[in-house]
Amino acid sequence: MSASLTQNAIARQVERLEYRNLAFIDGRFAPARSGETFETLNPATGEVLTEVAACDAEDVGLAVQAARRAFEAGVWSGLAPAERKAIMQRFAELIEEHCLELAVLEALEAGKPISECFNVDIPDTANTIRWHAEAADKLYDAVAPSAKDVVATISREPIGVVGAVLPWNFPAMMAGWKLGPALVTGNSVVLKPAELTSLSTLRLAELAFEAGIPAGVLNVVPGLGHVAGKAIGLHPDIDLVTFTGSTEVGRRFLEYSAASNLKRIVLECGGKNPQVVMPDVSDLKTVASHVLAAAFWNMGENCSAGSRLIVHRSVKAALLDEMMLQLETEWTTGDPLDPEVQLGALIEQAHMDKVLAHIDQAKAEGLALVIGGARLREETGGYFVAPTIFDEVPKEAAAAREEIFGPVLAVIPFDTEEEAIAIANDTCYGLAASLWSEDLNTVHRMAAAIRAGTVAVNCFSEGDITTPFGGYKQSGFGGRDKSVYAHDQYCELKTTWIQLA
Repeated sequence: MSASLTQNAIARQVERLEYRNLAFIDGRFAPARSGETFETLNPATGEVLTEVAACDAEDVGLAVQAARRAFEAGVWSGLAPAERKAIMQRFAELIEEHCLELAVLEALEAGKPISECFNVDIPDTANTIRWHAEAADKLYDAVAPSAKDVVATISREPIGVVGAVLPWNFPAMMAGWKLGPALVTGNSVVLKPAELTSLSTLRLAELAFEAGIPAGVLNVVPGLGHVAGKAIGLHPDIDLVTFTGSTEVGRRFLEYSAASNLKRIVLECGGKNPQVVMPDVSDLKTVASHVLAAAFWNMGENCSAGSRLIVHRSVKAALLDEMMLQLETEWTTGDPLDPEVQLGALIEQAHMDKVLAHIDQAKAEGLALVIGGARLREETGGYFVAPTIFDEVPKEAAAAREEIFGPVLAVIPFDTEEEAIAIANDTCYGLAASLWSEDLNTVHRMAAAIRAGTVAVNCFSEGDITTPFGGYKQSGFGGRDKSVYAHDQYCELKTTWIQLA
């Protein structure tokens, strides 16, 4: 933990916070044209933080007009890649300079532990912007191996106006994942944060403008998903929509595309991700720490959460014992603004109720509750749920199949490698997986057999900024976040065929 993240520093930052709660369109903040607003809450207390502009189709239309005007004028799309790089690097610097402010905003509005926001999420956002900026003038176009009397070039061009619709679980980080490649390749962006977590994204837009990104290039339209998000999906002058969120909502963007202009759609959706522990593992302490992190990091509100522990029957009891010890001694649920807390609040009352309903269903089905299974800190008015583990979960049980998106882990024993692979793949999702084995042959064989976009071996990891992130099956569609591969989806490929005399 950074020495500068102290209770006093956090308290001082809270006192001087100024909420940006208006839409950011064409380089300035403005209320929604309708004058409508919605409340955003602190999930640790249930109290209202502020009211945010509730944008609708009219506001989205104005943002798209500004984005298209900036794109066609070439104030950003027409810059040399090295020029865009310099401005994006300055954007990354400003994010770092305002790290504590942004971290406090996210801890207050998303219920996330301040230590994670300050040490991971906001630094990762800056690093993502900087990494894509560095790639701006290092990606080459190509010349095709055509006949000698022809010169055929293959070049990337920015796709135009990008609509980006964000989730509420990692607000700034997901903004970085979208904005880094979309802006670096020369596009204009209309970004809609989740209605539950708009504040840090609006502040990021202001910092981007301060860094030198021209008016109209980055616009933020806060609002309700079924209003502002739908308007983005249906707008005929948006060329691409990139969305991170539930598979259910992701399907709607495909429908919106079909009903409008066949805009390109990139989806990163849900997951019911397996953690497979083979019988040859020896360091159960390390395995347990990663299994718990995979299941309970960010209160389990993570699309890549390892919510299914598929463990060989011979090591299950010993691993569970170690997990219980670590949960009881190292995982603290409490005030998200406390730098010693590892588990904060769930995002809202409705989501907490949904998670608790899943837990009650598992209990009603007779699943073996190992730990947790209840609401915590109810006296605070906040939405806290204890980390919960069910053992001996049948693979067909709802707890083993449905994405709960909360701190709930289903333990599923197995006896053979073939059985473990079958259970791991027995899901409509395919986002991420973890595999634990000390046998290299087993690792290669099983990693190849598991159907997931990312397979982490002997750790829980999503990779880093250099590796693409996205999923198989209903976990993803149309592209990947992170890495240079993310640049491709924000570009059109153009062939120029020149016949020589």
